[in-house]
Amino acid sequence: MRKKRYCLYLSRPLANKFELVAMRRKRSKSAFLEDALRQALEPETHPGIEDVLLRRLDAMSRSTGTLEREVFVIGETLALLVRYFLTITPPLASSEQEAARLLGKERYQAFLIQIGRRLGANRRFAAEVLETVRMSPSDVFANPAEEQPEARANGAAAHQASDPALTAKSQGDDHHG
Repeated sequence: MRKKRYCLYLSRPLANKFELVAMRRKRSKSAFLEDALRQALEPETHPGIEDVLLRRLDAMSRSTGTLEREVFVIGETLALLVRYFLTITPPLASSEQEAARLLGKERYQAFLIQIGRRLGANRRFAAEVLETVRMSPSDVFANPAEEQPEARANGAAAHQASDPALTAKSQGDDHHG
């Protein structure tokens, strides 16, 4: 096959690098350029690579969807907690504010410890919330006043056991009365 001749102009640094690489690979500059142009103009296809990439992109899309759902659940939970807290918290008298600050610091420390435990155990709050909702969909919108008295007592005991600050407070109350 007859070859066509081209006259190319390269910058001095690129020309020096080109000559060095061609010399190290022990190939003619023409053969080196021809291979480089062939790869650039006719990229080799790797059989199955598209399928692998599509599967990986699908998996990443599912992961992103899961993260999006979990962030949404956490955002909604935080919004409801803040609204509830701001709604039920009465203003404190000046004389009670220091005691409230100290109790707040204590509860905050308990909160940080609980988060550390959950992160250490790799438990996800959003997954727990969704699992709870799946397990008892009829109870999700139940009015607490409609619950059975023993269910309310069990729920309060479970809530109190999960909050170290409340457990310590109730144990202190038992000793005083």
